[in-house]
Amino acid sequence: MNKNQRWTTGNIPDQTGKVVIVTGSSSGIGYETARVLASKNAEVIVAVRNQTKGDKAVQQIKAQHQDVHVKVMLLDLASLKSIKNFADEFKQNFDRLDLLINNAGVMIPPYSKTEDGFELQIGTNHFGHFALTGQLLDLIQCTPMSRIVNVSSVGHRGGNLNFDDLNWEKRDYKAMRAYGDSKIANLYFTYELQRRLTQSGSDLLVTAAHPGWTGTDLQRHSGPMQFMNKLFAMPIEQGALPTLRAAIDDQAQRGDYFGPGGFMEWNGYPVKVSSNKRSHDKTIASKLWDVSEALTDIRYNLN
Repeated sequence: MNKNQRWTTGNIPDQTGKVVIVTGSSSGIGYETARVLASKNAEVIVAVRNQTKGDKAVQQIKAQHQDVHVKVMLLDLASLKSIKNFADEFKQNFDRLDLLINNAGVMIPPYSKTEDGFELQIGTNHFGHFALTGQLLDLIQCTPMSRIVNVSSVGHRGGNLNFDDLNWEKRDYKAMRAYGDSKIANLYFTYELQRRLTQSGSDLLVTAAHPGWTGTDLQRHSGPMQFMNKLFAMPIEQGALPTLRAAIDDQAQRGDYFGPGGFMEWNGYPVKVSSNKRSHDKTIASKLWDVSEALTDIRYNLN
């Protein structure tokens, strides 16, 4: 596709027969991603930690689109127990998974930890999705033409993992730096998972995306960002397009990264973009993989 062409939801073909999980899809980019895929006739799982918000999201989708297949399943990515329960329940009810969209995230909250002792941002944004993907991988791999999409951020450019203090127990907590760490971790995970799958002979595609500057509830912890949203932010309908392109574009290659094509990748229609040099460090990615397996007690079956 010519880079100047505008990729929109009109580029998405009918998704009848496809089963999709979108994490964190009760609002924001995740909601819009789930809504669009449901409108294209995919069977969509709204995977969220709050039943009430999930039910409301489903009701809104069904109010806009008749006869869609969309349901809520409870998933708290800040809990390894919840992740296991979700994966077990999903595998009991479905025999395929065409798309796993690891969208959920938290951004610059006050310091806190997950129930398993991880700093909240890296615990939710990275370790949670690492554990979820690992427990669903067998099902994804046996589904033809399946794909995994990890949602990162331009904030990955500020990420620089400190393996001696991943959970910010020794340093003064810097919420934005911790956010950057979690977002570059999403990219390390994307690239390392794709490398390992390819080496194993799998044709499973792993891609990543970022939404540029999109106005969502994620910015609620920052007054200045909420103000700047009024000046720069895209609506969620456009902010979800990079994720949707990463999930659907049949021209996507292994490890491709999609984001807005405009100034600073803040806005515009989705194109293939490049993450920073640090995110492609294979040594760091491999180390993070080993640490992630050890801390989540999830071992990937890539034989």
